[in-house]
Amino acid sequence: MAISHSVESSDLGFGEVVASESGKRLLNRDGSFNVRRLGLGVFRSLSIYHHLITVSWPRFLGLIAVWYIVINMVFAAAFLACGPRALNGPDTVETVGRFAQSFFFSVHTLATIGYGHVTPQGLPANIVVTFESLVGLLSFGLVAGLMFARISRPMADIIFSETAVIAPYRGITGFEFRIVNGRSNQILELEAKVIFVRRSGSGGNAREFHTLTLERHKVAFFPLTWTVVHPIDASSPLYGATAEDLQAWDAEFLVLLTGIDDTFSQTVHARSSYKAHEVAFKARFKNIFDHSAAGTLGIDIDGIHEVEPAA
Repeated sequence: MAISHSVESSDLGFGEVVASESGKRLLNRDGSFNVRRLGLGVFRSLSIYHHLITVSWPRFLGLIAVWYIVINMVFAAAFLACGPRALNGPDTVETVGRFAQSFFFSVHTLATIGYGHVTPQGLPANIVVTFESLVGLLSFGLVAGLMFARISRPMADIIFSETAVIAPYRGITGFEFRIVNGRSNQILELEAKVIFVRRSGSGGNAREFHTLTLERHKVAFFPLTWTVVHPIDASSPLYGATAEDLQAWDAEFLVLLTGIDDTFSQTVHARSSYKAHEVAFKARFKNIFDHSAAGTLGIDIDGIHEVEPAA
């Protein structure tokens, strides 16, 4: 099938080289881009703050735990280096060992617990305690700031249906995918933009970008779910396309969502994409609305991905 080139193709910022030479999908399902940045030094390209803000909660807490253990081990070694009489306290060295005693004393000092059973003796040990107290104040201040930044950072947790469908739509067909808010917060003025990307030109290397016209590109409220629909009429770049066509074109549907988080009154974004093998033809989404509660309409979020053959 041939596509009309009268539809203006526009680069979205990937650049001609990336658009033509990249052999992978441009946008991953999690919203990240399939590009690599080379040529910057390690320290110039490393953004510890950005990484700690965006990394998952389990990994973030794991990094904090590793830092806490490592820093106490370092100061435990420093107390050992101060000599066998650097720490004075109950005779527990025989049971736990000098390193363990130094480690737990470092924990007490770093966390400003101060049980008082063990005390530093001599100038070297007190210098280490002074330095560790400063490190402890800075560390807990930084961790508290990172925790607040992570908790207060507005972000959208939009769940995209695992597949898109080419389904019957008002006497024709439509390209459809379904989204739902994965959080209990409210998103207002949610706007969707869908770009259809296909290979074209001699050898099929160049990519064309077509912004798809949507049945509704914006909703004022997003309390339950939204099925985003592109009607496939005669003016659509998908008109007459088959599953084989999408595969031959190495087709990709880029999705950008923009809305306002009602809790923080700030703009949030979500991105995803669908490749040709993630588009089901002659299918439609199953009904996920729940009418069990009296007078209240709900949805089964687990069913957002379920499709069924279209009649």
